[in-house]
Amino acid sequence: MGAEGELPQNLPLFLTDSDIAKLADWPEAIRAIRAAYRSADDEARTPGRIFAQSEREWMRIMPSVPGSGQMFGAKSIVGSFADGLRVSYLISLFDKDTADLVALVDGNRITGLRTAATSAVGASTLVPPMPLQVGVIGSGFEARSHLTALSHLVEFAGIRVFSPTPANRESFAREFEGLSAAGAVAVGSAREAAEGADLILCAARSRDESPTLHSSWVGPNTAIISIGSTTPAQRELPADLIGRAAVIVVDTYDEVVNGSGDMIIARAEGIDTDSVVVTLNAALSGEAVIDPGRGIRIYKSTGSGLQDIVIAEMLVNRARAEGIGTVLPVGIVTTRK
Repeated sequence: MGAEGELPQNLPLFLTDSDIAKLADWPEAIRAIRAAYRSADDEARTPGRIFAQSEREWMRIMPSVPGSGQMFGAKSIVGSFADGLRVSYLISLFDKDTADLVALVDGNRITGLRTAATSAVGASTLVPPMPLQVGVIGSGFEARSHLTALSHLVEFAGIRVFSPTPANRESFAREFEGLSAAGAVAVGSAREAAEGADLILCAARSRDESPTLHSSWVGPNTAIISIGSTTPAQRELPADLIGRAAVIVVDTYDEVVNGSGDMIIARAEGIDTDSVVVTLNAALSGEAVIDPGRGIRIYKSTGSGLQDIVIAEMLVNRARAEGIGTVLPVGIVTTRK
């Protein structure tokens, strides 16, 4: 078998973290995610995460061949404990027709962009077209990015935010005052943020991995976004709240149902989660019929390589159009087998 190959006609593009900051666009990200999840659902296109690790280093690979778009590839996340914990993210994109390397993209900001954009699309399947009272638990990056993304698809009647640090929740309320023409206020407890809310955004990790939201705070017709329980050890929603759910929309079926601590514990307590879980693809295609105004509706996410790849492709296309990024002086060969 020969080892000779062909260099690509177009050299690959490299996008830095600062390039991504210039190119990020919520409406475009939301459109890319919606298109990806409206394509035919095929688990073989986006398999589960691949892990490699030692006592000091670890690596996670998240591959995907989206049904939409012209590119496929993988996000690599690497970590080292040699000097505290240092983590890097790299997305590699290849052309579907030629298998040529198209781009290398710093994935640092993309994780937040794709997570919030997907949550906004997921929430849009669960809420009625009316102004909503929103309760936010958390005031960090995830809370800010999610509320911003949601504002492109959901109308707000009011925003209540809780963070354990008073200065942080007050700063958050000032930042989002007037978003979607709604007032934003800081409140003194997670319960105050959640009670009476039409939509609850859970975006704060508990230090002891206990749930950050309690079932008794949640009304009978409430939508919830849960993004903070992505491994078997993590907790965000209590089992009794999951047991009350009329529907749970998930971005990745196997990893949410079998890899989220919330769902694992709910099943261990005898709750039939299978009967209420539907995929985001089924929700968007109309295969699953959801009443957006009745019952407790939960969107639960662990993230996936599909989201990373379609957002990275969107950013690369914008970069080409706007002349942003660095064309690498070399490429890799593509061989015929």
